Amino acid sequence: MEKLCDIIEHITPPDERARQAAQRQWDSLAKPLGSLGVLEETVTRLAALQGRADVRVDDRRLLVFCADNGVVARGVTQCDSGVTAKVAAALAEGRSSVSPLAKLADCRVIPVDMGMLDFPGHPGVLNRRIRNSTGDISRGPAMTRAECLAAMRAGAALAIENARDGADLLLIGEMGIGNTSTAAAVVAALLGLEASVVTGRGAGLSDAGLRRKRAAVEQALAVNRPDPRDPVDVLARVGGLDLAAMCGAYLGAAACGAPAVIDGFISAAAALCALRLCAAARKALLASHVSAEPAGRRLMEALGLQAPIHGGLRLGEGSGAVMLLPLLDMALSLYRSGQSFDSLGIEAYTPQNGG
Repeated sequence: MEKLCDIIEHITPPDERARQAAQRQWDSLAKPLGSLGVLEETVTRLAALQGRADVRVDDRRLLVFCADNGVVARGVTQCDSGVTAKVAAALAEGRSSVSPLAKLADCRVIPVDMGMLDFPGHPGVLNRRIRNSTGDISRGPAMTRAECLAAMRAGAALAIENARDGADLLLIGEMGIGNTSTAAAVVAALLGLEASVVTGRGAGLSDAGLRRKRAAVEQALAVNRPDPRDPVDVLARVGGLDLAAMCGAYLGAAACGAPAVIDGFISAAAALCALRLCAAARKALLASHVSAEPAGRRLMEALGLQAPIHGGLRLGEGSGAVMLLPLLDMALSLYRSGQSFDSLGIEAYTPQNGG
């Protein structure tokens, strides 16, 4: 499946019978119907995707797509692009912020270089470089359409490779200084929103920095005029290599029936691009949290997903996606418990009007 169209053609509908079987299992348990809320829905969606009520998420892997963004030159971040490479190396060595979270959640972390600025390589960082950083979107396109498609194919191939290698659950994250700016431009273009509505403080900008960032996003949209009907055009003009790779990863996951957990604002922006390319890819998408960025809630609404975590998270590196795992493990422990109404001698709950 080397071509994007071939990947999309392999995306089939979810298994409704498996979803119904999982729902019956939930409803047989001795608890109020639907009382675990979004977590119950997450498990039934996993069943529909995996084609079985016996849901498995034992082998979980976090793909962290790393890339740099030329728009950093506009003073839209607290730090320079060199931080991206340092965090990527720390990810490979198990020393980054997400590392202790992933260790606790028994999740393998896989950093991927999509185009970090002057990155010489590092043991444990996969090399999928497309180009050496992107252009400054406030002055012109981030990349060519061909480069964007190459990044998307690389992300899709990596998702498919890991799924075929036995991964039950893929988590999709990123690392790239300046990528809340590119994500804001992508979301503004796709949802038809003003730059001021979608652009936030990212890793913690001052008021002056936020003004510069909003101005850069606004200028990027004006200069590049991305076509909202063409997600590839949007990604190529105002996106980033990490966003393009994540978009491809979602499509690849959907094509091979692997669930893909969305992290925060940037990861969700890429997921929206995937849905605009193929609405059927939604079957593979699992939300983890609602980002603290201004458009976080709007993105969840646009994706048609509910996120179980509302904690104002904005760390990145896939950390929010990893935080979903303990909640999912606890939900599955109850789902598999067999503590039915019959086993406890309790009369089963039945659906009520308004309930």
